[in-house]
Amino acid sequence: MGATLDLQPKRTLTFWHIWALGVGAVIGDGIFLLMGEGIAVAGPSSIFSYMIAGFSQLFLIIALTEMAVAMPNAGAMSMWVERFMGKSWGFLAGITFAIGWIIAGGSVGLAIGKLTMWFFPSLTSEWWPLFFSILFITLFALINIMGAVIAARLQLYLVLTLTIVMALFAFIGLKDVNLAHFDVMMPHGVEGFFSAIPLGTYAYLGVVTLATAGAECINPQRDLPRGLIWSSITFIVLYSIAHFVLQGIIPWQEVTIDSSPFTVAAGQVFGVAGAFIMNFAAWIAAATCILMGTMYATSRIFYHQAREGMLPKFLGAVNGKTRTPVNAIIVIWAATIILILIGQVNPDFIYVELSNQLVIAWLFSWGITLIAGVLYRLNHKEEIKTLPWQQPLFPLFPILGFLGMVVIIYGSFIHSLMTLVRGGIWLTVLFLLFMFFNRNAFKAGKVGSIGGMSE
Repeated sequence: MGATLDLQPKRTLTFWHIWALGVGAVIGDGIFLLMGEGIAVAGPSSIFSYMIAGFSQLFLIIALTEMAVAMPNAGAMSMWVERFMGKSWGFLAGITFAIGWIIAGGSVGLAIGKLTMWFFPSLTSEWWPLFFSILFITLFALINIMGAVIAARLQLYLVLTLTIVMALFAFIGLKDVNLAHFDVMMPHGVEGFFSAIPLGTYAYLGVVTLATAGAECINPQRDLPRGLIWSSITFIVLYSIAHFVLQGIIPWQEVTIDSSPFTVAAGQVFGVAGAFIMNFAAWIAAATCILMGTMYATSRIFYHQAREGMLPKFLGAVNGKTRTPVNAIIVIWAATIILILIGQVNPDFIYVELSNQLVIAWLFSWGITLIAGVLYRLNHKEEIKTLPWQQPLFPLFPILGFLGMVVIIYGSFIHSLMTLVRGGIWLTVLFLLFMFFNRNAFKAGKVGSIGGMSE
């Protein structure tokens, strides 16, 4: 049966699926490959840089979970912001989040090709990593088309395997830690410390992906808040300990991004077998990031925005058998393949410029979504009182979330103000295009302003 606009996604996801989606969405190339760059710029203090990034995500999650519980929907931030701030802001909140995930799919897709090559040292052609990248991106797209529960089950098995491997590395590796490696905590000063925070943010920022599972969660009022918060705690604790062990085994001066520093450290502690297992863990991390981040979350945003008339209608079509937004998944697959092909020719464009634009896109999305959450709290107190989960200590976590974003912006653009300027330009162009193609909605007064309600 083909895709149709008459169907809705099916509720099939449990707490463990939600937890695995959250943990798996944050642990791609940002942890296993680009952590080497974080260590290079901050030295041992990168442990605290990454912890700041992780806790910033946790604070953000706590601030947004209230809306996820009250309005479980595939559109997530797109729907929430539209309700409290108007259609234009809702579109931007969702589309910038989706654009960020497509960029991540390109960078992580390149990484998964590189990680796969570790297992096949006899394949020397420079095109083999591209082949593996396209192969696995295609496979993950097909798995997502087959059904949310199938993708989520695979995600659960992969994340459980990954968690066990990382926990074993962290706790067994403690005996090999050399504390002398921490004698100089900030070899490049405070500036280096702050520069590593955005890299940690890149590694951890995928957890908000969970919010898009609202339409397919069996019990969103119970399982969404549990999944959002516990997945955040899981990756902060697990990777902070693993990061400490990694730096205790390998001096920061010897860490490179030519291969996963965790694979190198595991090879020193456990030998070739350990390196093999850790590289497999790195491969799983990249796979889960693409599987339920790029393919799942982005397609749900596209599906919701198409149903709301913000994107072409064909993106809102759902397959009659699998109940998945198949057209949206195909478009995302094609966009990701294009980025991988560009990265094959110019990897710095993907890993440097577009990765910075990814951070800008998600900071923008989070920022206006946090504003929507504050408006919800202030203007709908009676509705909030009926929720089974309510944000504690309001307004503490929105304030902490905004402070975290300020720190991330400072660290991201301390060396490159033009990157921020370019981000502002494409965001403005995106907004103007939306206004042009949705001018009838503007004329009808359906697009609200900040603080307003869409009609």
